[in-house]
Amino acid sequence: MERDLHELIAELQQLEDDIEERINRRRAEFFYKLEKRKVVFTTEIRRRHRALRIRLYRYVLRAPVVYWLTAPVIYALIVPFVLLDGTVSFYQVLCFPAWRIPRVKRRRYIVLDRHHLAYLNGLQKLNCLYCGYANGVVSYVREVAARTEQFWCPIKHALRTRGSHRRYRDFLDYGDAEDLHERLKAMRQKLRATK
Repeated sequence: MERDLHELIAELQQLEDDIEERINRRRAEFFYKLEKRKVVFTTEIRRRHRALRIRLYRYVLRAPVVYWLTAPVIYALIVPFVLLDGTVSFYQVLCFPAWRIPRVKRRRYIVLDRHHLAYLNGLQKLNCLYCGYANGVVSYVREVAARTEQFWCPIKHALRTRGSHRRYRDFLDYGDAEDLHERLKAMRQKLRATK
């Protein structure tokens, strides 16, 4: 007998929770803990990390020329990322209260902490800040867009989509028109209860 889709989704959520728990246990293996959202390493580990750092001049001299040629292209994207971050933040501040949708907490998506690692040199830290910000903005925007989609059109596509957001799992099936408007209201109520 075919398993219920809701059972599979619940199992998937449990697996995601298990993965997160294993990641949390790994923290102890690397001798750090979190205190008020700040990573704290032991003194000995910080000393070992500094000893493993590749000095900036060596890092620069060893880099292939193609890395230096493409770096300006990568870093030029900071402008669109900042504009996207700002406009989406403005959008949700303006629209979400009007729709009574809980706002997405930006700091849950944009995490900048890898630059504190003592085994990275200055350029590596800058790169980590950039990537953390860029990928965080994409995750943040995706959640804002997902909540918007859940509010206005929580219907799955007929064609399979790759990398769909987590909210998509609960969307209504394509072509299932029975009680559409009542179920859309229920989806909005569920969204409004989001934390």
